[in-house]
Amino acid sequence: MLLWFVIAYWAISVGIGLWAATRVHTTKDFAVAGRHLPFYMVTATVFATWFGSETVLGIPATFLNDGLAGVVSDPFGSSMCLILVGLFFAAPLYRMNLLTIGDFYRKRFGRTAEALTTIAIVISYLGWVGAQITALGLVFNVVSGGEISRLAGMWIGSGTILIYTIFGGMWAVAITDFLQMIVIVLGMLWIGGEVSGMVGGVDVVIAKATEEGKFAFWPAMDAKEIIGFVAAWITMMFGSIPQQDVFQRVQSSKTEKIAVWGSVLGGSLYFVFAFVPMFLAYSATLITPEMVAELTESDPQMILPRLVMDKAPLFAQVMFFGALLSAIKSCASATLLAPSVTFTENLLKPMMGKMSDRKMLLTMRIVTLSFTVLVTLYAMYSKASIFKMVENAYQITLVMAFVPLACGVYWRRSTNQGALLSIFFGVSTWLTVLIGGPEDPFIPAQLAGLIASAIGMVAGSLLPQAIPHDHEIHDMLRHGHAAAQTHHVASAPHQH
Repeated sequence: MLLWFVIAYWAISVGIGLWAATRVHTTKDFAVAGRHLPFYMVTATVFATWFGSETVLGIPATFLNDGLAGVVSDPFGSSMCLILVGLFFAAPLYRMNLLTIGDFYRKRFGRTAEALTTIAIVISYLGWVGAQITALGLVFNVVSGGEISRLAGMWIGSGTILIYTIFGGMWAVAITDFLQMIVIVLGMLWIGGEVSGMVGGVDVVIAKATEEGKFAFWPAMDAKEIIGFVAAWITMMFGSIPQQDVFQRVQSSKTEKIAVWGSVLGGSLYFVFAFVPMFLAYSATLITPEMVAELTESDPQMILPRLVMDKAPLFAQVMFFGALLSAIKSCASATLLAPSVTFTENLLKPMMGKMSDRKMLLTMRIVTLSFTVLVTLYAMYSKASIFKMVENAYQITLVMAFVPLACGVYWRRSTNQGALLSIFFGVSTWLTVLIGGPEDPFIPAQLAGLIASAIGMVAGSLLPQAIPHDHEIHDMLRHGHAAAQTHHVASAPHQH
């Protein structure tokens, strides 16, 4: 019965996504929904995109092992990322009226910086999308009672999500995200109430978790622990900022104000609701301690699905798995679309020469198909946990793309040469520590790479310039949309 509910819900979601595809006529419709999304839809798509498999399955498993200190990167870092985007980056980027985040790097720092940061951004999505595909395989396996293998579930899930993403683009993602946010919120609250009744109330769970030290958050007063804590926090807080999916939500907004506050509210809602799966997972230790002990050793990501399947009534199961599938689908569709759009716009388009808008749209859809196959294969062979796949995904954008973005927006003296040195110093230091350094370095690889990236930007920008640079591009960011458009038209032939 549960499987049929899941199939029906899945079919309805795909149908809605295909209906949304009727709005897609241009690449702008496909990539940023024609910049027509209202406030409620921007908030919903920010929330739903980030509330993925790691939130429902990965974070709770990590919380059971390490407490709040173990989940500093997500939800603490990831929700702060969305709030910081809204407060500091949404407005200046929205004014530029760009199609992708890679376009910013080209306009601010030139073609080489665009290509390098785009490669980093596309690579970073392998881990994030891979985590969603892995979770889809797990869910289909559980709800079918083992009749559908995890491998088959991965291909079924990725294939059906691809159907509406490849036709509907950002319009399909936004409309389905809005509906899926409603299902996520209702489903999580419903199953939270069911589980709360089993354990005797929320206060019982909180008291027991406090007694076991699960709410200990801050690191001990030890230099190495503090540095490790900071590195974990900033990996997603800063590393997720230069991402196409975040940028798409900003650019898809109807107004600049919606871009700012939709991101802030979506990030705040994500932070609040991320604690519900942690509550559920810890409640499982009180309801079925033997099952939790067994799965902690083998597959802790299965704790919540098993708890719901074994202890909850059918309606609660439907609500939970509906919420879980909504979380995974909204995240997966967005993270399939984002790298495909930026890869096409910032890597393929310059190599292929002038293309009609229709051909560009077709190319984006072909790349989306190709990326879906690639990432499903990656998920099949990856041995990392869902939480680790997501956490590690952002290291490369942290060390290569964050400093050029932040300095490109807020430091007028940053130059093309500074951006290229920042990218080179960041990635080379990160790889050196990651591959050639000790197994447990005093300064984690991603933090060392971020520091080196900042040094490269400052040194490269202040030293004599071997690469021409136009500082007026930065000034464009500080003005309104009309000024940005005027400058873009006037300076376009002179871009390096």
